This record gives sequence, C-alpha cells and structure tokens, in this order.
Amino acid sequence: MAEKTIDIQKLENIFDNMVNVMDKSKNDIFTISEQSRQSYHDMRKELEIIKEDISRVITEGDYLEDMTRHSRRRLADVSKNFLNYSEEEVRQAYEVANDLLVRLSINRMEEKQLRVRRDELDRRIVALLETIERADHLVNQVTTVITYLTSDLKKVGEALETARQKQEFAIQIIQAQEDERKRLSRDIHDGPAQMLANVLLRSGLIEKSFVEKGPQAALSELSQLKEMVRNALHEVRRIIYDLRPMALDDLGLIPTLRKYVSTVMEYDKGVTIHFMNNGQERRFDSNIEVAIFRLVQESISNAVKHGNSRDVWVKVEWLRDTMNIVVKDNGKGFDQNETKEKSFGIIGMRERIELLRGEMKIMSTIDSGTTVLFRVPLEKSNFVE
Repeated sequence: MAEKTIDIQKLENIFDNMVNVMDKSKNDIFTISEQSRQSYHDMRKELEIIKEDISRVITEGDYLEDMTRHSRRRLADVSKNFLNYSEEEVRQAYEVANDLLVRLSINRMEEKQLRVRRDELDRRIVALLETIERADHLVNQVTTVITYLTSDLKKVGEALETARQKQEFAIQIIQAQEDERKRLSRDIHDGPAQMLANVLLRSGLIEKSFVEKGPQAALSELSQLKEMVRNALHEVRRIIYDLRPMALDDLGLIPTLRKYVSTVMEYDKGVTIHFMNNGQERRFDSNIEVAIFRLVQESISNAVKHGNSRDVWVKVEWLRDTMNIVVKDNGKGFDQNETKEKSFGIIGMRERIELLRGEMKIMSTIDSGTTVLFRVPLEKSNFVE
C-alpha cells in the first residue's frame, strides 16, 4: 500500500485562514478605537466652542444686569413722581425695564444650558478616553492571541513533517486544534466583540439618559459602560489562558482540574466549586487529556457565567473501562426544549465527546440547576505508561 502524502502547504493555508479571521477581529476592535478617538476630537472642539460661548454669555449677562438695575431705578423714579412725567415717558420706562428683564432671564437660561452641556461633554470625554484605552489594550491582547496561534501552527507543521507515518494520529491533532480555533473565534465573537459593539451604543445612551432622566441616570449608564469594558478585558484574558493549560503536560488531568477550579474561585468571588476524584488516576495521550479538560471547563464556565451558580459540584470517577464525570450546579437552569440549535458551547462539547467516542447527557429545568454527565471509554491504547 502506497504511503499517502500529507500536503503541509494546504494545511497551513487552512490554518492561515483561521488566523486571518482573528486578524479581522483585531481590525474591527481597532476601528472601534479609531471611531471613539474621532468622537473624542469632535467633542474637544465642541467643548472649546461651548467655553467661548459661556464666556460671551457671562459678559452679556453682566452688562444686562447693570442695565436692568439702572432701568429699575428709572422705573422707581417714574412711579414715585408719576405726575411729573408724560404718559409716553411712563410707558417707555415700563417697556425698557420689562425688555431688559426678559433679556436677562433668557441670558441666564442660555448660560445654564451651556454649563450643563459643558459638564456633559466633560463626562463623555472622560468615558471616551477610558473606552479608547481599553480598546487599545484589547487590540494588544488579540495580537498576543494571534502570535500564540501562528506559533502553534509552525509547531504542527514541523511535527507533521517528521512523523508522516503517524498520519491518522496527526490528523486528529489537526482536527482538535482546528476545533480549538473555532471555539476561540466564537468566544471572541460572543465576548469582547459583542461587548465593544455595546460600548458604542452605551456611549449614545449616556447622553440620552442625561437629557431625559438627569445626571443620576447618566452616571448609572456610565457605570455599566465601565463594567462592560472591564468584562471584555476579563474575557480576553480568559481566552488567552484557555489556549493551553500547560499544567496538563507536566501534572496530568486531575491536578490541572484542581488548579483550574482554584483559579475560577479566585476570579469569581462568591462561587464555590466542590471537586471530588474517586479512583486511581491514569495518564492519557495529550490530545485526549485536553479534550476531557475542555469538557469540564466548558461545563463549569456555563454554570458560573450563564447559570449564575454560586455552588458547583464536580465529580470524577475512574472505573475499570469508563471514566464518569458529573458537573452539577444550583443555578437558574434552562428549558431544554427551548435550547437554541446553534448554541456554540453545547455544540463544542458534543463535538469533543464524539471525538472521544463517549456520551454526554444534560439535565436541566428552570430554577432547579443543571447537571451534565460525561461517560468516556478508557481504552488501553490511549494510556501513557
């Protein structure tokens, strides 16, 4: 049987397309940053004009106030010596005093409106500066992710070049890495990209809230905007960490899971994860350990992030020819009949469990939490001595 040739260049082209998707996401974030920067410059120009208008209105107001005082004295004199003035002089004195009073009132109202607009611009400029800073930071973070990806691709190419006779195993590695990149693309699309898009919407809502509901509502919107940017940064950091749990290679599956559980509890204050391991741990091939780790990781992430769970129970049970994993939470649960077909998290878990030739079962009801059960067959050929 002739040896099948692996087209390294073709595989690298496929992976390059995935990197290009990441690069486009980075460019989209950069575009948001530039749009915010342009808005910042426009607001600075408007603020300078507002300040000049305030100065002009104050000068006019001081003049009108002096004129109003003078007209009041004139009106008081006319009223006091009413008989000494003609009807036309009396009428004129009243009209001048009234006209100056109206003009002064309009002037004070204009000054108040200009000051409100100035303060509003000051707050929006501060918020935009923070948005620009966060967006620039996200661009740097995504650039780091792309660097990790391109570095991994080079390693895959070298491994395939030196191990052609292990074609089937190599293809599984490629498939696993391609799946990881799909998940990474989904995570960025559903996380930082969506959050940054909402940042633009929130910026407009702050102005609208201030005008319609007052400064307290605007401050509340601004607080939510800051929290949104903070969450986007947290998501990018999580994505970078999730690229590869290095402890798997050195320590194995169970110690890495324990470390991950501790990390989750450290980042999500108030969340308690109860971890149990029954039976004798065994080591698998690296790609299998990564797949199992991802299954547990995704389940815990769903429980904390989407289920709002405060307690999560993780149990790993080693039997003679099967590994059972149960992830249970006390969160808000969901209606399985209404689960979207294109839920990326569940699709990813099903893809991984199929690669492991295992089974997955999800049990959940609203307000009663969620339980996820994995059964993974333990084949001797996959063990590492």
